[in-house]
Amino acid sequence: MESIQLDFENKLHSDRIDVQREVLVIAYYFPPMGLSGVQRTLKFVKYLPEYKWKPIVLTTGATNYYAFDETLLNDIGEDVKIYRTQYDPFQIKKTAENKQVPYPSRLKQILFRRISQAIFIPDSRIRWKKHAVELGSKIIEENPNIKVIYATAPPYTDFLVAKELSLKYNIPFVVDYRDLWVDNAYFYFATPYHKAKAIKMETEVLRLSQKAFVITRALKEKMLKRYKFLSHNDLGILPHGFDEEDFKPYKHIKPDPKKFTITHSGVFSDDMTPKYFLKGLAKFLDNNKEAHSVIDVRFVGLMRKNHIKLIEKLKLKNYISQLGYVSHDEVIKNLMESDVLWMMIPNDIATPSRLYEYIGARKTLLVCAPEGGIRNIAKEYEAALICEPKNSDEITEALEKLYQMWKTNTLPKPDEKYVKQYDRRQICGILAKEISLIANY
Repeated sequence: MESIQLDFENKLHSDRIDVQREVLVIAYYFPPMGLSGVQRTLKFVKYLPEYKWKPIVLTTGATNYYAFDETLLNDIGEDVKIYRTQYDPFQIKKTAENKQVPYPSRLKQILFRRISQAIFIPDSRIRWKKHAVELGSKIIEENPNIKVIYATAPPYTDFLVAKELSLKYNIPFVVDYRDLWVDNAYFYFATPYHKAKAIKMETEVLRLSQKAFVITRALKEKMLKRYKFLSHNDLGILPHGFDEEDFKPYKHIKPDPKKFTITHSGVFSDDMTPKYFLKGLAKFLDNNKEAHSVIDVRFVGLMRKNHIKLIEKLKLKNYISQLGYVSHDEVIKNLMESDVLWMMIPNDIATPSRLYEYIGARKTLLVCAPEGGIRNIAKEYEAALICEPKNSDEITEALEKLYQMWKTNTLPKPDEKYVKQYDRRQICGILAKEISLIANY
């Protein structure tokens, strides 16, 4: 990753800054919705005011979703305006309350995605677009100091909302890719027409936007390869990160010295699975009987039924704590109580945001990932054991090494300078500088 360097004095004390300048943030996924997809946008909204940008949020109203965390809204001040549409395509019945739905099996997730992507282009939230544009128009007319529109995706419908509002009111817009669109490996194109339509939509968005942001250099290179009209300056890199303030209340927490605590945080979406780790763990416990009384493996987040069944099948229930979905504060607390943080990524496509919170916790990592970006980050972190994601024997070997390190109090510590470059406050500063240039400030 490129080094992040900020000139805070120039940003915060420029005589060209207008403290009333506002940015419209379009984000379908926003608290009280939970899970990692909301964190990036939430933290930008939190820190943009430090760089003299006042965010105004356009999002959805009550909806059916996998997880909610009301505490996330405590991150932003009461003066932040949040506008919510009254319509949502996944609201089964009219209600003022959000409704949590069960996390689907992988088969159901794949079937639902393929059916919805065969019917709706670019995604099922396209039904939200009309209502979002209507409310966005009202917001802009009521807030004449909006200088820039920022949209984050998925869903890619957010980009279309931004594009339409930009053309209607002649306000520049920027787009932020948390995942790729056309080149998303988990995207399903039912016919050549579907893909051609998506390419056309994305091309229009990229040609009309003032800037696009991606989270890694690998994703930037993929987009430059597909869209030859883009220059390197057209695409910026804003990595995921962690919020140092989230960790401050828990800095004093230390792992229980009598327990060897390994934690996984997050959901196992798409083809992510704990299967190989669980098999490796079972073999480790067979080989190390003395570890039975000290090991504590925690799963923090939603679990699929087949994963729970596998835990029981491998007779690991007595060694694993399934904590379910908890507030973000509780997630951080569990990270700080751990000796080792584990994650699995089966390919070099996705870049899970949980990795960056692991980095913020400054713990020893067990990273199960193939060659590519995630492995490179783990290597540069300098406190990670790395193995293939689907090799349970390698995982067993890694667990044995970590266990011996724990017993001798020699678990590695990360490079602090490397950790700090992923501070979300700093990353938000880069975004603020870019939109300031776009707005001619």
